[in-house]
Amino acid sequence: MSEPKTHTLEVPGGILHYYVREAEANTAPTLLMIGSPMDASGFTALAGHFRDRTVVTYDPRGIGRSERTDGAAESTPELHADDLHRLITALGGGPVDIFASSGGAVNGLALVARHPEQVRTLVAHEPPAAQALPDREQALAAVVDIRRTYERDGLGPAMVKFIAVTGLRGEIPADFADRPVQSPADFGLPTEDDGSRDDAMFAQNLMTCTHYEHDFDALRAAPTRIVIGVGAESEGEMAHRAGVAVAERLGTKPVTFPSHHGGFLDGEFGMKGDPDAFAVTLRQLLIE
Repeated sequence: MSEPKTHTLEVPGGILHYYVREAEANTAPTLLMIGSPMDASGFTALAGHFRDRTVVTYDPRGIGRSERTDGAAESTPELHADDLHRLITALGGGPVDIFASSGGAVNGLALVARHPEQVRTLVAHEPPAAQALPDREQALAAVVDIRRTYERDGLGPAMVKFIAVTGLRGEIPADFADRPVQSPADFGLPTEDDGSRDDAMFAQNLMTCTHYEHDFDALRAAPTRIVIGVGAESEGEMAHRAGVAVAERLGTKPVTFPSHHGGFLDGEFGMKGDPDAFAVTLRQLLIE
């Protein structure tokens, strides 16, 4: 595998940066790795385990090096799916294999619902599809409270609540918004509000990603092989439970990956997973 080469792609309302690690004499489909709001840097360790095939990563619009030119405040899964459709077209049209993490898994499912011919296999790892949860009302209300906290108090307090919700095991309590929370300082987060409200997760993607309603009829009818992944160490957490719920709606069973929600990470963003074992499981799925 060569060193990644940087390319740009102009799309309606933005300029995407994507990175191609070319593998010579390879006949397997291109492997596209996507996240949200994580940029391409989060896939560095995982991509290194697939040197025998071409791997493409990218920075979603408004994240990393990818620019927004539309002036919009939020990015929807439909918009991300259209960006991915245009990216795959620029790569040669597909079909590609996709490993999608978290919000990227939501966007990958939205892509397959619209352009299934472009994707051979989608491995969607722990999509935070709150609409699919049995406790959807409480989960969605908790997300709304996180967003309001961000708008009112800034990044630190919002992140504390986000950590509390995503790490909670079991159904989200109806009184989540009224429960006491820890100080941002306990997590090394800023305690002062700097006044900015342009965070890629809280401002652009949190609401639209979690509130997105998937087209399960289209997904079940798609020729794409869809695999839902969940983490062995994240059982009971919202994204894990949502993955299980999505798999059930698709009529399949989720595949358990080593480690947690970010199990493919090797210390990026302060999270240490088990990328070696994670890659073994992913490779097995892609060759089945």
